[in-house]
Amino acid sequence: MTAPDLLLAIDQGTSSTRAIVFDRAGKIVSSAQRPLVQHYPQDGWVEHDAEEIWTAAVAVCREAIGGIAPGRIAGAGITNQRETCLLWDRATGQPIHRAIVWQDRRGAPMCQTLADTGHGPAIRRATGLVLDSYFSATKLAWLLDNVPDARRRAERGDLAFGTIDTYLLWRLTGGRHHATDATNASRTMLFDIHNQCWSADLCSLFGVPMALLPTVCDCVADFGIIDASVLGFDLAIGGIAGDQHAALIGQGCTRPGLAKATYGTGCFVLTNDGVDAPSNRGALLTTIAYQLGGQVTYATEGSAFNAGTAVAWLRDNLGIVQTSGETESLASSLSDNGGVYFVPAFTGLGAPFWEPEARGAVVGLTRDTGRAHLARAALEAAAYQTHDLLAESGKRATALRIDGGMAANNWFAQFLADLLGSNVDRPAVTETTAWGAAILAGLQTGMFASLDQAAADWRAERTFAPRIDDAQRASLIAGWRRAVAQVRAGYA
Repeated sequence: MTAPDLLLAIDQGTSSTRAIVFDRAGKIVSSAQRPLVQHYPQDGWVEHDAEEIWTAAVAVCREAIGGIAPGRIAGAGITNQRETCLLWDRATGQPIHRAIVWQDRRGAPMCQTLADTGHGPAIRRATGLVLDSYFSATKLAWLLDNVPDARRRAERGDLAFGTIDTYLLWRLTGGRHHATDATNASRTMLFDIHNQCWSADLCSLFGVPMALLPTVCDCVADFGIIDASVLGFDLAIGGIAGDQHAALIGQGCTRPGLAKATYGTGCFVLTNDGVDAPSNRGALLTTIAYQLGGQVTYATEGSAFNAGTAVAWLRDNLGIVQTSGETESLASSLSDNGGVYFVPAFTGLGAPFWEPEARGAVVGLTRDTGRAHLARAALEAAAYQTHDLLAESGKRATALRIDGGMAANNWFAQFLADLLGSNVDRPAVTETTAWGAAILAGLQTGMFASLDQAAADWRAERTFAPRIDDAQRASLIAGWRRAVAQVRAGYA
């Protein structure tokens, strides 16, 4: 019998659910993907059907492992869209409401009330997070207060809470494991990242019965066995991490100072800060990068809510492009941006502004503006937001490792390097989020001896070096700042 030499990663994202089988070098052996429907009940609300997520997760896993001898797969890892959360019935596993997505803003009034009553600093000290409805706590509070009978059932112990990793783990193991990892817990605004435990004070503040909460584990742990009825054979789940943390691992950013940016629905920049939690830097977040063997590694994070969504909006709502890839040739066809800037605040502005009521705008339109200008402005917007996040940290990275769908766009990667004034590295293993989850599973199974061993194999497929001078860079950034100021002034 062939020794186990492959790893399965379940990558449940905001726009799709995927399963990828990797070999130990990070090469993709097989993969499968299904899109995920977004539900928008009203302005600023975003929901997912958790049953759709579950059905898709099973389907893509079965498709990805089809034709592979079960004995070759050593273990499985899960990575997921963070902050998205739901409640389900412990007896049946059925959700009592759609999952409320990380982009959802319905918790903003509660956040404002807490801010007005002076709770923001204490929340930030314990969690490393800015008081914002981006995180899970106000979403959970809304579910408890607005779904009929939810609070009574929660207090009676009939319901379970979880982010998407926890829900998938529950279903995959037949309800035998109600657990999460430290990275996902750190994004709920209920978890003390310094003492590595659920905070009784925060749960009381948000009105959350602690009996709802899952057990918090290391990112590498015995998370149970996928029930044989799911895949046709037993398979151990050995690793879990939120998507941005998994991408940090998959990008080999295991040493302090290394940084990565992921471009998917939003833009997320994480910098490894080592084992000592940094003091909160302005409007950026302190978060748990990963936790192994009980030892926490921290990260500084900047989050912009909309990056790839700007391109998707051009494609799906306006029909300006038929595929996302068309933006590269359209942007390349122009010698400059024509003064057009796109601020994609569809669901508010994230870091460094944290203005949930702001909404998007395209500024600088003239009679000469065409589809190429809009395509270019959408790509530029992700780069400007990256610059804002890095500038807020007070550090200038010598190189930034990028991943996510937009990283494949050569024009975007070059513009990003130009704007940052530093090298931008695109990895040889492009599915870094899923690969990070696979690495965690590989650590649990013994395929990798250490995180550093796995990170040592990281390689850049291409490096983009800056080509413009400081004056050009300053002019572009000044135009962006004027555009953002207009958006903020409209919703002050």
